[in-house]
Amino acid sequence: MELKHIELSQLAVSPANMRGVAKKPDLTNILPSVRARGILVPLIVRPNGSEDAYEIVAGKRRYHAALTIAEECGGIDPLPCAVMEAGDDAAALEASLIENIARLDPDEINRCESFTRLVREGRSIEDIGLTFGLTSLQVKRTLAIGNLLPRIRGLYRSDKIDAVTMRHLTLATKAQQREWLALVDCPEKHAPTGSQLKSWLFGGSAIAAKVAMFDLADYKGVVISDLFGEDGYFADAEAFWAAQLAEVEKQADFYRGVGWSDVVVMERGSYFNSWEHERCPKKKGGKIFVTVSHRGEVAFHEGYITMKEARQRAKGEAGTEVAKPARPEISAALGNYIDLHRHAAVRVSLLSEPGIALRMVVAHAIVGSHLWRVDVEKQRAPSDVIAESVEVSPSEAAFDKARRSVLDLFGFDTETPTVVGGYDGDHGIAGLYARLAALSDEAVMRILPVVMGETLAVGSAEVDMLGQITGTDMRTCWNDSAVLPDLIRDKQLLNAVVAEVAGTDVAEANAGATTKVQRGILVDCLTGSNGRAKVDGWLPRWFAFPPSAYTERGGVGCVERSENIAALIARPDNTGEPELREAA
Repeated sequence: MELKHIELSQLAVSPANMRGVAKKPDLTNILPSVRARGILVPLIVRPNGSEDAYEIVAGKRRYHAALTIAEECGGIDPLPCAVMEAGDDAAALEASLIENIARLDPDEINRCESFTRLVREGRSIEDIGLTFGLTSLQVKRTLAIGNLLPRIRGLYRSDKIDAVTMRHLTLATKAQQREWLALVDCPEKHAPTGSQLKSWLFGGSAIAAKVAMFDLADYKGVVISDLFGEDGYFADAEAFWAAQLAEVEKQADFYRGVGWSDVVVMERGSYFNSWEHERCPKKKGGKIFVTVSHRGEVAFHEGYITMKEARQRAKGEAGTEVAKPARPEISAALGNYIDLHRHAAVRVSLLSEPGIALRMVVAHAIVGSHLWRVDVEKQRAPSDVIAESVEVSPSEAAFDKARRSVLDLFGFDTETPTVVGGYDGDHGIAGLYARLAALSDEAVMRILPVVMGETLAVGSAEVDMLGQITGTDMRTCWNDSAVLPDLIRDKQLLNAVVAEVAGTDVAEANAGATTKVQRGILVDCLTGSNGRAKVDGWLPRWFAFPPSAYTERGGVGCVERSENIAALIARPDNTGEPELREAA
């Protein structure tokens, strides 16, 4: 029997399968395992007569589980298969019976530890695969887990971490594994898992080796591979980008040399939208547009011009042949030399021009560039009720007024939802800078807070710090007697809030009452209903700067964040105004 990995599209259930062909099997007890760990036990298949196609003799449920996962995730890795010789239906039926009657679900960690002992005793990966009916790739994957610290293997065995997290941890050194376990043990910190773990291991930038255009054999930097031996990542993102972009320029020079009118390398992260371009052959002046993703992937789109160029040609230039462009005056290397020296000189010049630098920072924050990624805070809420309470708040109304003023100052449509990302002129950052250069310093300083506000992250330490530094008074920004009371579901917390609003006597008298009754008392006090005096100016402790909690149980995000930055902030006795402490 030959062991190999086969694409899902090349497989179909055999009529010899003891579970039949037509009826879809019950996947209830197998689907969670396949989602978590993938297909571990090989399917038994045989060629069905056509090229590269196989029929499943045993493993119908695993096959259907793989179909389900592929539909959910948009694809799945090739499945491990044991390939029988074609033609013998009796042998196929026998294999199906044996496989289904004698099924044994393996424990991956136990198998890993056993395989590791076998390797130490001199057995090869191929020998282990033949003995246990596994492909070499499966044996390597199992052995890779053996490099993890015992405690991490224990977390995986007890399903406290998933397969993706375990696999990414095989990229980590022993020191990084111990550092990650320290985060797991720390109640105040979050241990990254899943795809976030890969970003954590690579300092926020994980670029796969498979996207490299250059020859990895000539690459001088470090490529880290996981112990499964399938995926590699660049340890130094800057070294990767230098090599990748040099290769892009080399390819661009080649295209220009064979007659293309131009090669346009788009800003990193930009998308090539076909509806914004028109097909145009090389002999009529077509260009090549190059897209470079933040993950390092490069794509060349041959034979296009922009719709703007197409419209210009249609006005009177249609049908004219475009002359083959002359070879560029300078090479890519010389061009790079010139650009680097011009860049260095301009950087020094900026040091004595803070006004120009300020405007350029604002332009970058609004438009973005291949070196800047600025995202607008979406202010996502778990329910429409919460979202609406923010939208109608005095704070949001005042900020929206300022935003509209800035949009009008730029000449943008005042109905544009954000200032950031709102400029779509032909010249990008340079075009927006030209607008900013025409404004006074005072006008630019009006724009800056709006841009910062739109990109200020919800639930961040920055919010807590800025609230204290600016002396934000939530009493002028918040007033709610409908949404907040309904969100307080904890009885102990609700009783503490009632005590603060209605008084200790009322709270103690109703300590045994239901949350519905206590919530009603809170609403009555805030609205002045049902004979209770209206309480004006009440501010929940969480909204203060700095905030505080009502119980000793903890778990209040804003309080924890405020405590973490408390050492950075002081309140001098003479003014009462917050200020940053000097760095130690």
